[in-house]
Amino acid sequence: MDRKSGVTDTESLSLAIVGSGGSGVVTTGTILLESIARFGLYALMTRSSGPQIRGGESAIMLRVADHPVDNLDDRFDLLLALDWQHVDRFTDELPIDPTSLILHDNSKNEEVPAAFNLAAERQLAFPFAKLAADIEHGRANMVALGLLAQLMGLPQETVKRATRDMLKTKGEAVVMASLGCIELGFAQVPTEKPIAPLTPPAAVSRRWNISGNEASGLGAVQGGVRFVAAYPITPASGLLEWLAPNLEQLGGALVQAEDELASINMAIGASFGGVPSLTATSGPGLSLMMEGLGLAVASETPVVVNNVMRGGPSTGIPTKSEQSDLNIALYGLHGDAPHLVLSALSIRDCTFTTEWAVKLAETLQSVAIVLTDQSQGQARAVIDPPSSPALEGRRKQPTCDAPYQRYAVTDDGISPMAIPGEAECMYTADGLEHNQRGTPSAAASDHQRQLDKRLRKLTDFDYGDDWAELSGAGEICLISWGSASGATREAAERLSRAGHPARCIAVRLLAPLPTERFSAAIAGATRLLVVEQNHGGQFYRYLNSCKVLPSDTDSLARPGPLPLRPQEIVNRIMQGL
Repeated sequence: MDRKSGVTDTESLSLAIVGSGGSGVVTTGTILLESIARFGLYALMTRSSGPQIRGGESAIMLRVADHPVDNLDDRFDLLLALDWQHVDRFTDELPIDPTSLILHDNSKNEEVPAAFNLAAERQLAFPFAKLAADIEHGRANMVALGLLAQLMGLPQETVKRATRDMLKTKGEAVVMASLGCIELGFAQVPTEKPIAPLTPPAAVSRRWNISGNEASGLGAVQGGVRFVAAYPITPASGLLEWLAPNLEQLGGALVQAEDELASINMAIGASFGGVPSLTATSGPGLSLMMEGLGLAVASETPVVVNNVMRGGPSTGIPTKSEQSDLNIALYGLHGDAPHLVLSALSIRDCTFTTEWAVKLAETLQSVAIVLTDQSQGQARAVIDPPSSPALEGRRKQPTCDAPYQRYAVTDDGISPMAIPGEAECMYTADGLEHNQRGTPSAAASDHQRQLDKRLRKLTDFDYGDDWAELSGAGEICLISWGSASGATREAAERLSRAGHPARCIAVRLLAPLPTERFSAAIAGATRLLVVEQNHGGQFYRYLNSCKVLPSDTDSLARPGPLPLRPQEIVNRIMQGL
C-alpha cells in the first residue's frame, strides 16, 4: 500500500533472489517459475545482471498472482540472498521496506548490508551452504529453493518434478543431489509462517512458461516467416536461438550473417523471392539497417524487423531496458518512406503483435518494425496461450494476362506482386524511383503517384480494433505503449478502485497512428497522461505531432534501466487532483 495516497496494489506476491556469479540465482528462479506454472498460477520473472560477457552478480525479480502479470510491483515482499557479495549494485532495483522478509545464508557469517537491514525481526538466516555440504554434489541454492517453495506453499512434488525436468541434461547425479537438497530445504520449517502461502487455484489450466523473445519467435512462424537472417546482439539473441531449430523443423532457415547490413539485405532478397522474412536486432543494429529498409519501402518488398530495445545511445546499457528507439523506428529512414511500426504490449502480446506484423507486412507489401525491449525479451512469464489475429496476410497475386505492372496505381494502393520466374510477370525491383512497370523514372508525375500510392496503402487500410488495447472508463486517461503498458494499466486499476475512475489506452499500432480511433478513445477525458520509459518523451512528442492530444496533456517520461512502477504513475496523477 502507498501510505500517502491510500491506493492499494492488487493481490500478488513479489520476491527477489540475489547472489554472486555461480551461486545459482538464475537456475533457482527458473525452476521456481516452472513450479509456479505447474501449480496453476500466473507469474512474471525478470532478471538483472551487469554488462560483463559472463559471470558476475545477478538478480531475478518475480511476481506471482492468480491473474495475468505484466509488470513488477512497487516493492518486494521477500528477498532471498544466496550471498551478499556485490548485492549493493542492485539496491535501486530491489525496493524493500521494513515489512519485507529477508532470507539469507549464515554459513559464512556475512553481515546483512545496511540497505537491506531494515528490520531485524523480519530476517531469517539458514545455513544453506552447510546443509548442502552433507549431500554429494549438493548446492546451497537448491536448499534455498526448497525452503522458499515451502514458505510459498508450493507442493514439494511439484517443485521436484520441475527440477528433474529442467536439470535432466546435467546428469542423474546432479538431479538426485538437487532433489535431496530441496528436501532439506522443505524440512527447514520456521516456528511461525513469516508470509502468507499462495492460494492454490480451484482448477489448474494449461499455461505456457515463455520468454518474450520466444513468444516473438512463435508469432513470426505462425505468421508464416520461413527465412531469418540476423547478426547476434543483446538482448535480441534469444529470439534467434529459438528460431534456429524451430525454423528448421518447419522447412525454413536461419542464417547468421556477418553484420546487420547483410542481415537486412538477405531478408529483403528472400522476401523478393516469395518467402516471408524477418530479421532481429537492437538499437545499434537497427541504425545500420536503415538504408536497407529504405530499399524495401521503395521496392515495396515486405520485411519484418524485430527490434529488442535496450538502453542507449551507442553501446549504452546492453543488459537493461529502455523504450528509446521509437524515434529511429518512426523517422530513421531517409526520404518520404511510410512504413509500419508496432509495439508488443506484454510478453504474451509478443506473439500476437509479431504475427500481426508479419501478416500486415505481407498484405501491405511494407516494412514492419516491431518494438519490444529487454524487459520483455529476456523476461519469462506464465501466460495463457495467446490468440492469433484474424488477418490472413497474403500478397496480392497478379493475373499476368496483360502487360504486368508491378507498381500499378490501385484504389487501395496495393499492387499485385509476382514471384520471380512467373511467366509474363518479370519485373525489376530496386531503390530507384520508377513508373508503374518498374522502369526507373525521374519524372515528377511518376514520383508523385508512387509516393501517394505507398502512403495510401498504409493510411487507408482498416486495422480494426487491434490497434490498441482499451481498458477501464473514466475522466482520467493513461496512454502508453510497449512494455510500459503493464504498469500503466495497473495504475489505472488502482486509481479506479480508490474512487478516481481511470481508463488506459495501450497503443499497439504506432505508425500509421489510427487518429480517428485514437481521438474516439480519449473522448471525454479531462486528465490525460502519456507514460513511457525514455528520457525525451518520444511517444508524447509523436502524438503531439499527429495533433491528437489536448494541449494540457501531461507526460511521464523516465529513462531506464529501472522499471516503471505502478505507484509512480498513480502518484503523478494524484498530484494533479
